[in-house]
Formats: sequence, C-alpha cells, structure tokens
Amino acid sequence: MAEWIDLLDPDEKTLHDALPRQIHERALDLLLQPAIHDDEPRPRLEGHDHYVFGVFLVPICIREEDRVFYQEVDLVATREKLVTVRKTPELGHPFDPTPAQESVRASHITRAGEMLYRLVDLIAEYFLDLVDAINDEIDELEDGIEGWPSGLIRTRISQLRHDLLHVRRTVAPTRDALRQVVDRRIDVGEGPEVLPRDIELDFADVYDKLLRAVDGLDLSRDLLASARDYQQAKIANDQNEVTKKLAVIASVLLLPTFIVGLYGQNFDNIPELHWAFGYWWSWGWIVLTTVLQLVFYRWLGWIGGAPMGHPHLPPLRRLDPRTLAGRRRQPS
Repeated sequence: MAEWIDLLDPDEKTLHDALPRQIHERALDLLLQPAIHDDEPRPRLEGHDHYVFGVFLVPICIREEDRVFYQEVDLVATREKLVTVRKTPELGHPFDPTPAQESVRASHITRAGEMLYRLVDLIAEYFLDLVDAINDEIDELEDGIEGWPSGLIRTRISQLRHDLLHVRRTVAPTRDALRQVVDRRIDVGEGPEVLPRDIELDFADVYDKLLRAVDGLDLSRDLLASARDYQQAKIANDQNEVTKKLAVIASVLLLPTFIVGLYGQNFDNIPELHWAFGYWWSWGWIVLTTVLQLVFYRWLGWIGGAPMGHPHLPPLRRLDPRTLAGRRRQPS
C-alpha cells in the first residue's frame, strides 16, 4: 500500500528522509530550490530508473494588485509512496492539495500512480476554472464597453491579455508532459510500473481537460480581440457622431448667417430696404431654412435618433436541425 507524503517548504534533512535513496542530484536541487518569481521552472514529467519526477505550476491572478504569481508543486512518485513538495511563492500562498487527498481517502486508493492521477486531475480542474474565470471577465468587459471610460477599457484589455499569456505559458507544457504519459513514454525504468495501463487511460482524461483548457484560451483570445476591435469601432463611431452634430450646427447656422449678411450690406438700392415687412421677411427665411434643415437631418438620423423611413431588418431565422435536414440536397 502506497502512502502520500506532503511537504511544505521542507529543509534538506526532511526532504532526504522522505525521498527514495536513488534520487538524482539534479532532481534534488530542483526540489530544494525556493520559489522565485519570474524564474519558475518549466512544468515537466520525467521517468527515471526507480521513480517518476514532476514539476507543476498553477498561475494565480491577483486582480486587486494587478499581478500574477505561480504556485509550484513538485513530486516524486515510486511504487511505495508519492512525495509532493509544495513551495510558498513570493507574496503568495502555496498550492492546496486537500481536495485530491480527500478524494484519495474517500476512494480508498492504495497505488501511488493513482494518487498522482488525482493530483494532476486537480491541477487540470484549476486550469479549466481559470479559463472560465477569464471568459467571465471578458463577458463583463463586453457588457461594459458601452458605458465604461475608454481608458478603463484599455487597461482591462491589457490586463486580460497578460493573464491569458501567463495561463498559456503553464498550460501548454503541462499538456505536453501529460501527453508523454498517455503515449506510454513516462514510467520507471526497472521493476513494476508506477503508471500501469489503466492509470495511463485515466491520464488521458486529464490530457483531454488540458486540451479543452488550451482550446478555451484560444477562444478567450479571439473574444478579447473581438472586444478590442469593437471598442475601437465604437470610438470611431462616437467620433463620427460628434462630427455629424458639428456639421449640423455649422449647416444650420450657415444659411441664417448668409441671410443676415445679405440684408446687412450697406447699399441704398436693396429692394427690401425700405419695405415695411422687410424685417419679418428676413426672419421668415431664417426660420424656414432652419426648420427645413432640421427636418432633413432628422430624416437622415443625424439628430434625434434612428433614421426615419429606413426599412427594419428582419429577425434572424431559427436554426433548427430538424427543419434544416436535407437542405443542401434540395434541387435549386
């Protein structure tokens, strides 16, 4: 029966007591190396003669402080034990394997390979949760584009882009490491297998979750790019609306200015100069031309709302596979 030994920031003596005797010096150095921000190791799984060595990272995004840190968990799996070494990151909290440990106890698991599967499955679930959280942030961003200030939107887009890059930086090598297990390229070199075929098939489910996480990140990147394009289009459209209103103001003032300038000329032979109704005549033209222009611009939709007299688009048709069956085979 295998046991799970979980260590948090152990010293060298505690680590030596828990690890198998055949541990390689390079693996031991990686286990003892403290967690340093911006110098995290690449996620991996390696098969050695008597043990399986692994390094996994989980990115944590702190929105309030606009920063990202990585939770590192290293492991050594033999046929008799699974040793996990958790490291406390700078200005962060360590990885919590409690859900995986509770799952092991509830299922009465006795093999180290299956314990390793439960741990990696928990990490894969964290990646899916991260992708869902990023998608929720993008949905909130899309809803706020109409009302948020442009500077806030640009800042939020930049933050989400960095979050996507950080998550992808870890999920891709994690996926590649698990692919080696699925392809039966990772195990101990001597004696019975730590990862027999039935456990390798379980790892295929974890690998599928990471594939879904990668696909979700690609979708999130496309959604974020669409939100950025929509925000830029909205800025251009708002500028266009401002230009229209300025054009309306200039045009409305142009004709009255022309009329006033025409009758304000200093000539004696102006026909309406000594006319009793000349004043009201000029005012009539001013009011008439102003009203006609306002009606014209209202019809165009430049002021007062949507254009008048334009046809409305019909609603989109319902996409039902039952009604679309055989559509491509119908004669034209």
